[in-house]
Amino acid sequence: MKLDNELLSKYEELKDYISSFGSVGVAFSGGVDSTFLLYAAHEALGDKAVALTAASCSFPVRELNEAMKYCGDMGIRHIVVESEELSIEGFSQNPKNRCYLCKRELFEKFLKAAETEGLEAVAEGSNLDDNGDYRPGLTAVSELGIKSPLRHIGFTKEEIRILSKHFGLPTWDKQSFACLASRFPYGETISEEKLGMVDKAEQYLLDLGFRQLRVRIHGGNMARIELMPEDFSEFMRDDIRDKVYEKLKEIGFIYVTLDLKGYRTGSMNETLIEAGKP
Repeated sequence: MKLDNELLSKYEELKDYISSFGSVGVAFSGGVDSTFLLYAAHEALGDKAVALTAASCSFPVRELNEAMKYCGDMGIRHIVVESEELSIEGFSQNPKNRCYLCKRELFEKFLKAAETEGLEAVAEGSNLDDNGDYRPGLTAVSELGIKSPLRHIGFTKEEIRILSKHFGLPTWDKQSFACLASRFPYGETISEEKLGMVDKAEQYLLDLGFRQLRVRIHGGNMARIELMPEDFSEFMRDDIRDKVYEKLKEIGFIYVTLDLKGYRTGSMNETLIEAGKP
């Protein structure tokens, strides 16, 4: 797929739709989708588009810093909302509806912030491709009346990246990211300590130059590393493999493994599929 007039017209349709809100608070994580949505909202509504970002232990500091920098560079008003998922009843037990519990609490806070700021709507950045996986968080989005402009207009991830590159957005080729709680198997207790272990392990791999990755945690002491298959040979170099093993042991993992299937979104949902759906 490449940039063409049809895709540019689709973007204009997106801006028109966002303009109809009058004013909007955009749930902004600094990722590919939410950055594109915020850019479009800022173009459509100017100062009537405000970024809303959650700060919590499941959201890496590097992501928060990048979100703050983007808003500062673009001159977009940015509100950071404190949100602590571990205080939500049942969340730390990591049930199958964990994402629902989190998104419900988070967007209720965003709605409250939007009301305080006099904003008429709150929007989030899920796209058409998100319809294909188990995403209970979208149920909370629907229940609370949160707008989903990218899904409403029908944008795919590929289209978002193409337009993001066209507009010079720094996230056009950024790796996909999901909250750190998604690294835990359903039913395994989530703790601030374990979240910190995952965050440090992923940051170390990013610092080594690997881009699209996940470090899944199993049993509290085993790291299952997901990398793009084309990165396997680099990872398996003796010097790299040994450094990763020693660093992750230092972080707190006892066992360090490489997933032979490689990186894929929602791999923890595979247990639900095997069990016959959530």
